[in-house]
Amino acid sequence: MRTSNLLPCAALLFVLLGACTEPPKTEKAKESAKPPEPLTGRQAFQRMYPQARAWAPDAQPIEVRSIRLADVKVDKGKSGAWEAIFVSASKGKSRTYTYSAVEAAGNLHEGVFAGLEEFYSGPKGPAFPFLIAAIRKDSDEAYDIAAEKSQDYIKKHPDMPISYLLEQTNRFPDLTWRVIWGESASSSDYSVFVDATLGQVLAKAH
Repeated sequence: MRTSNLLPCAALLFVLLGACTEPPKTEKAKESAKPPEPLTGRQAFQRMYPQARAWAPDAQPIEVRSIRLADVKVDKGKSGAWEAIFVSASKGKSRTYTYSAVEAAGNLHEGVFAGLEEFYSGPKGPAFPFLIAAIRKDSDEAYDIAAEKSQDYIKKHPDMPISYLLEQTNRFPDLTWRVIWGESASSSDYSVFVDATLGQVLAKAH
Protein backbone atom coordinates (compact mmCIF):
# COMPACT_ATOMS: atom_id res chain seq x y z
CA MET A 1 0.00 0.00 0.00
CA ARG A 2 1.26 3.44 -0.86
CA THR A 3 2.22 5.94 1.83
CA SER A 4 -0.22 8.47 0.35
CA ASN A 5 -3.09 6.04 1.04
CA LEU A 6 -1.98 5.40 4.61
CA LEU A 7 -2.19 9.05 5.67
CA PRO A 8 -6.01 9.44 5.28
CA CYS A 9 -6.53 6.10 7.07
CA ALA A 10 -4.34 7.15 9.98
CA ALA A 11 -6.12 10.49 10.24
CA LEU A 12 -9.52 8.75 10.29
CA LEU A 13 -8.34 6.34 13.00
CA PHE A 14 -7.14 9.25 15.13
CA VAL A 15 -10.51 11.00 14.86
CA LEU A 16 -12.40 7.83 15.77
CA LEU A 17 -10.19 7.18 18.80
CA GLY A 18 -10.65 10.75 19.96
CA ALA A 19 -14.42 10.45 19.66
CA CYS A 20 -14.35 7.30 21.80
CA THR A 21 -12.19 8.71 24.57
CA GLU A 22 -13.66 12.21 24.84
CA PRO A 23 -17.05 12.36 26.61
CA PRO A 24 -19.86 14.20 24.85
CA LYS A 25 -20.15 17.91 25.59
CA THR A 26 -23.64 17.40 27.02
CA GLU A 27 -22.24 15.02 29.65
CA LYS A 28 -19.55 17.55 30.55
CA ALA A 29 -22.21 20.23 30.95
CA LYS A 30 -24.26 18.00 33.25
CA GLU A 31 -21.24 17.23 35.40
CA SER A 32 -20.29 20.89 35.76
CA ALA A 33 -23.84 22.15 36.32
CA LYS A 34 -24.42 23.14 39.92
CA PRO A 35 -27.64 22.16 41.70
CA PRO A 36 -30.12 25.02 42.12
CA GLU A 37 -29.42 27.03 45.24
CA PRO A 38 -32.02 28.41 47.65
CA LEU A 39 -31.93 32.10 48.58
CA THR A 40 -32.74 34.07 51.69
CA GLY A 41 -35.79 36.28 51.66
CA ARG A 42 -33.82 39.49 51.23
CA GLN A 43 -31.69 38.03 48.43
CA ALA A 44 -34.82 37.02 46.49
CA PHE A 45 -36.49 40.35 47.27
CA GLN A 46 -33.52 42.27 45.88
CA ARG A 47 -33.94 40.41 42.61
CA MET A 48 -37.67 41.15 42.38
CA TYR A 49 -37.58 44.77 43.52
CA PRO A 50 -35.98 46.31 40.37
CA GLN A 51 -38.72 44.81 38.18
CA ALA A 52 -41.41 46.07 40.54
CA ARG A 53 -39.93 49.59 40.40
CA ALA A 54 -39.82 49.38 36.60
CA TRP A 55 -43.53 48.54 36.69
CA ALA A 56 -44.31 51.41 39.09
CA PRO A 57 -41.75 53.88 40.49
CA ASP A 58 -43.75 54.16 43.71
CA ALA A 59 -44.09 50.39 44.17
CA GLN A 60 -43.96 49.30 47.82
CA PRO A 61 -43.82 45.76 49.18
CA ILE A 62 -46.69 44.56 51.32
CA GLU A 63 -45.72 40.91 51.79
CA VAL A 64 -42.81 38.54 51.15
CA ARG A 65 -43.25 34.81 51.69
CA SER A 66 -41.30 31.65 50.99
CA ILE A 67 -42.45 28.85 48.67
CA ARG A 68 -41.10 25.34 49.21
CA LEU A 69 -39.87 23.45 46.16
CA ALA A 70 -39.33 19.69 46.14
CA ASP A 71 -36.44 19.98 43.67
CA VAL A 72 -34.40 22.50 45.67
CA LYS A 73 -32.61 21.57 48.87
CA VAL A 74 -33.66 23.88 51.68
CA ASP A 75 -31.35 25.51 54.18
CA LYS A 76 -31.88 27.50 57.36
CA GLY A 77 -33.67 30.70 56.44
CA LYS A 78 -33.55 29.92 52.72
CA SER A 79 -36.07 28.70 50.16
CA GLY A 80 -36.07 27.62 46.53
CA ALA A 81 -38.76 30.16 45.65
CA TRP A 82 -40.17 33.38 47.06
CA GLU A 83 -43.20 35.54 46.37
CA ALA A 84 -43.51 39.29 46.95
CA ILE A 85 -46.62 41.44 46.61
CA PHE A 86 -46.08 45.07 45.61
CA VAL A 87 -48.65 47.86 45.56
CA SER A 88 -48.72 51.18 43.70
CA ALA A 89 -50.82 54.06 44.97
CA SER A 90 -50.40 55.98 41.70
CA LYS A 91 -51.68 53.08 39.62
CA GLY A 92 -54.21 51.84 42.15
CA LYS A 93 -52.89 48.37 41.43
CA SER A 94 -51.05 45.50 43.10
CA ARG A 95 -48.79 42.99 41.43
CA THR A 96 -47.26 39.74 42.59
CA TYR A 97 -43.70 38.82 41.64
CA THR A 98 -41.99 35.50 42.15
CA TYR A 99 -38.41 34.35 42.18
CA SER A 100 -37.69 30.66 41.66
CA ALA A 101 -34.43 28.75 41.34
CA VAL A 102 -36.08 26.35 38.86
CA GLU A 103 -39.16 25.91 36.69
CA ALA A 104 -41.87 24.44 38.91
CA ALA A 105 -45.58 23.83 39.23
CA GLY A 106 -47.86 26.64 40.32
CA ASN A 107 -46.80 29.02 37.54
CA LEU A 108 -43.29 29.32 38.93
CA HIS A 109 -40.60 30.17 36.40
CA GLU A 110 -36.86 30.21 36.80
CA GLY A 111 -35.70 33.69 37.76
CA VAL A 112 -38.05 36.62 38.36
CA PHE A 113 -41.58 36.46 36.96
CA ALA A 114 -44.29 39.14 37.12
CA GLY A 115 -47.91 38.22 37.66
CA LEU A 116 -51.01 40.08 36.51
CA GLU A 117 -52.03 43.46 37.87
CA GLU A 118 -54.93 43.57 40.33
CA PHE A 119 -57.04 46.43 41.62
CA TYR A 120 -55.76 47.99 44.85
CA SER A 121 -57.40 50.74 46.88
CA GLY A 122 -55.66 50.16 50.20
CA PRO A 123 -55.00 47.36 52.69
CA LYS A 124 -57.81 44.81 52.87
CA GLY A 125 -56.22 42.69 55.60
CA PRO A 126 -53.92 43.28 58.56
CA ALA A 127 -50.80 43.88 56.42
CA PHE A 128 -49.88 47.23 54.89
CA PRO A 129 -46.97 48.55 52.78
CA PHE A 130 -43.59 48.79 54.48
CA LEU A 131 -40.29 50.58 53.90
CA ILE A 132 -37.43 48.60 52.37
CA ALA A 133 -34.98 50.13 54.85
CA ALA A 134 -36.82 48.24 57.61
CA ILE A 135 -35.47 44.89 56.33
CA ARG A 136 -32.34 44.89 58.48
CA LYS A 137 -32.57 41.23 59.49
CA ASP A 138 -32.71 38.62 56.76
CA SER A 139 -34.71 35.39 56.92
CA ASP A 140 -31.67 33.30 57.86
CA GLU A 141 -30.99 35.62 60.80
CA ALA A 142 -34.66 35.44 61.77
CA TYR A 143 -34.45 31.66 61.75
CA ASP A 144 -31.40 31.62 64.04
CA ILE A 145 -33.12 34.00 66.47
CA ALA A 146 -36.36 31.98 66.46
CA ALA A 147 -34.60 28.61 66.70
CA GLU A 148 -32.63 29.71 69.75
CA LYS A 149 -35.93 30.17 71.59
CA SER A 150 -37.53 27.03 70.15
CA GLN A 151 -35.13 24.19 70.94
CA ASP A 152 -37.73 22.07 72.73
CA TYR A 153 -40.12 22.25 69.80
CA ILE A 154 -37.37 21.54 67.26
CA LYS A 155 -36.24 18.44 69.18
CA LYS A 156 -39.80 17.10 69.15
CA HIS A 157 -40.33 17.97 65.46
CA PRO A 158 -36.91 17.68 63.77
CA ASP A 159 -38.32 17.10 60.28
CA MET A 160 -41.00 19.77 60.33
CA PRO A 161 -40.88 21.97 57.18
CA ILE A 162 -40.29 25.67 57.83
CA SER A 163 -41.72 28.63 55.94
CA TYR A 164 -41.23 32.38 56.27
CA LEU A 165 -43.50 35.42 56.04
CA LEU A 166 -42.41 39.07 56.10
CA GLU A 167 -45.06 41.73 56.71
CA GLN A 168 -45.94 44.87 58.64
CA THR A 169 -49.13 44.76 60.71
CA ASN A 170 -50.68 46.71 63.55
CA ARG A 171 -49.86 43.87 65.91
CA PHE A 172 -46.22 44.95 66.22
CA PRO A 173 -44.56 48.35 65.81
CA ASP A 174 -41.90 47.13 63.35
CA LEU A 175 -41.69 44.99 60.25
CA THR A 176 -41.80 41.34 61.29
CA TRP A 177 -40.53 37.99 60.10
CA ARG A 178 -42.82 35.11 61.01
CA VAL A 179 -40.84 31.87 61.17
CA ILE A 180 -43.44 29.16 60.68
CA TRP A 181 -42.95 25.50 61.54
CA GLY A 182 -45.29 23.99 58.96
CA GLU A 183 -46.33 24.51 55.34
CA SER A 184 -48.29 27.69 56.09
CA ALA A 185 -49.41 29.96 58.91
CA SER A 186 -52.96 28.58 58.77
CA SER A 187 -51.84 24.95 59.16
CA SER A 188 -49.01 25.53 61.64
CA ASP A 189 -49.26 24.84 65.35
CA TYR A 190 -46.11 26.81 66.18
CA SER A 191 -44.45 29.95 64.84
CA VAL A 192 -42.22 32.75 66.12
CA PHE A 193 -42.45 36.46 65.31
CA VAL A 194 -39.06 38.17 64.95
CA ASP A 195 -38.57 41.93 64.61
CA ALA A 196 -37.03 42.37 61.14
CA THR A 197 -35.43 45.66 62.17
CA LEU A 198 -34.12 45.00 65.68
CA GLY A 199 -33.82 41.21 65.62
CA GLN A 200 -35.83 40.52 68.75
CA VAL A 201 -38.36 37.78 69.42
CA LEU A 202 -41.74 39.51 69.71
CA ALA A 203 -44.11 36.60 70.31
CA LYS A 204 -44.75 32.92 69.83
CA ALA A 205 -47.93 31.47 68.36
CA HIS A 206 -49.04 27.97 69.40
